[in-house]
Amino acid sequence: MATFGTPPARRPSARVRRRRLFAGIVGAVVLLAVIGGTVAAIGFARAGAEDRGTGAAPSATESPAPTPTPTPPTAEEQLLASSTDPAACAVSFAGDGIADAPMLQTQGALYAGLPIPSRDGLVFAGWYATPADAAAFAIPARVNGSEPVVCTDQRVTLHGAWMSPAQNEAEDARIPILMYHQFTANPQGESGWLRGNYAYIGDFDAHINHIATTGFYLPTWDELSAFIDGRLFLPTHSVIVTDDDADQTWFDLAAPVVDEYKVLTTSFMITAYRQDPPPNLYVLRRSHTHDMHRAGANGDGLITNLSVPEIVADMDTSFGVLGVKEIVAYPFGHYNDTAKEGLRQAGWEMARTIEPGYVTIGTDKLALPTVRINYGMGLDALINLIG
Repeated sequence: MATFGTPPARRPSARVRRRRLFAGIVGAVVLLAVIGGTVAAIGFARAGAEDRGTGAAPSATESPAPTPTPTPPTAEEQLLASSTDPAACAVSFAGDGIADAPMLQTQGALYAGLPIPSRDGLVFAGWYATPADAAAFAIPARVNGSEPVVCTDQRVTLHGAWMSPAQNEAEDARIPILMYHQFTANPQGESGWLRGNYAYIGDFDAHINHIATTGFYLPTWDELSAFIDGRLFLPTHSVIVTDDDADQTWFDLAAPVVDEYKVLTTSFMITAYRQDPPPNLYVLRRSHTHDMHRAGANGDGLITNLSVPEIVADMDTSFGVLGVKEIVAYPFGHYNDTAKEGLRQAGWEMARTIEPGYVTIGTDKLALPTVRINYGMGLDALINLIG
């Protein structure tokens, strides 16, 4: 008997099923390919955007940085490099109108050969430790060859000052050159005809202490020469200390006092008789001639009896011992025009006599006066003479 309703579904044949499976696989592959391409495209685009954002460029070898040009050495550095002395010091000069080049000095030694600049219409007023000292003409801070070189890191700068000729003349400085001879430790002095020459060492100690502690300026000989020419200012409170003959008592008694108080002095040495080295830092050796400290035929010093060539020969010998000219002390203080010409031709600029007086602007450089110190002249006597 027949049954009525939905007829049963027919099962696809095997061929149809295979075709459907193949189509599905192909579709899946296509879909995966599309998805993969999209992802790759997105990644590439993102990478490109990052590259653009960071400004990155294709890597390349970078060129090395240029070598900087070395800074040329300063004049001070060049000076120091030229010396192997660990005590070398480059001294520089500063101030309005100052154009002097730096120079080498030696730490611990006295300043030597400091320049004395010139400027039209002005007088040089010295070197000072600071610009403020220079502006104030502060004499305690004035630097010259009477004191040792002190440096920081092998360098020091000195500051120059100027004043008008009218200011210099208004100072009216009168510079005493003190003249000592022999010394004694006996308060009663020595006997004999040279008694007056022997200063008591106690008086000498008081003299040098007074000079060292009351603000005296101690000019060098080149400064005195420039002062005489009107090119350099020296204060009224200045003094130069000298000794004649370089007697043994100078070495034994006086030189230690000089060293104790650190006061610049000059010992005039007769080089035919003595050629001792300086006893300390503060003693300058200068000439008392080589062998003219003798009486001549006329009873005066031999220098007044000799010809110019003979004087030149004697002074050349003295220079060979001392290594410096600058100033000489006439033997016995005797001189004449021939003596002055002999010194001039031998290269000496100044000479000290025994004539009493003070050095002022315009003094004859080959006839410098002096202040003689005799036995019995204590501190009060010195103060009356030099202030």
